[in-house]
Amino acid sequence: MAQFNEWCVAVNEPVGNHHRQVMTGQAANLATGIQATAAIVPSHYASEEHVARALARLGKHAAAALIEGKLPTTKAIRSGDLGEIYATEWIDAHSGGYRAPIKRLRWRDHRNMAMRGDDVIGILQDAQSQRLRFLKTEAKSRATLTPQVLTDARTGLDKDGGLPSAHALSFISARLLELDNLPLADAIDDALLKHGIPPKNVRHLLFTFSGNAPDALLTASLQAYPGPINQWGIGLRVQGHADFIGAVYDRVIADANNP
Repeated sequence: MAQFNEWCVAVNEPVGNHHRQVMTGQAANLATGIQATAAIVPSHYASEEHVARALARLGKHAAAALIEGKLPTTKAIRSGDLGEIYATEWIDAHSGGYRAPIKRLRWRDHRNMAMRGDDVIGILQDAQSQRLRFLKTEAKSRATLTPQVLTDARTGLDKDGGLPSAHALSFISARLLELDNLPLADAIDDALLKHGIPPKNVRHLLFTFSGNAPDALLTASLQAYPGPINQWGIGLRVQGHADFIGAVYDRVIADANNP
């Protein structure tokens, strides 16, 4: 986990019927944030089993090369990836039961290409009915967050009538089948092909990772939303955004190569 509580201070506020949370990285604790983040980044690019197998068969150097070969090298892709990684980690730890069932960066076509489709989809399965609830997520990472960035995120959230796209859910279902998680894959297929997905079973998450304060921008975005789907606006602020990202990826590479 990204251990946000160990290096950030979080402030929660209602915005009408919606919810806003701003997590601010504390200068004295950013080293902790870098270390905690670097510890979870590799698993978003390669499965633990793949890395362990490379380590067992080919040794430390090869396992390090496997990890490093999957990391993006451009600043823009690293920034976008880390925003998506943080959104995924926040969902798994702080969303009240939703889980992001796959780490989709593992299936990227090329390490320096952005992925298409919904950034992250959280899923919560009702224990009795087995019906699914979805957390459709747009993650944006910018050194300087602007209203236009949030407008772009809103456009993504509102696509497909505000519902998770059939393409994104089919992708998740196919990956879950490969991972032998048949019950959840079947439940997703049932939602797509049998039951349908009513808007009341969907929530939106607009997740930002930025160097400037996102408070007012997230509030304005939530207030401007006219639709029926409940909204969460979550902002992570780290001063020195670009340097922080660089330090995270440097630490990942150093840790992979550390004897």
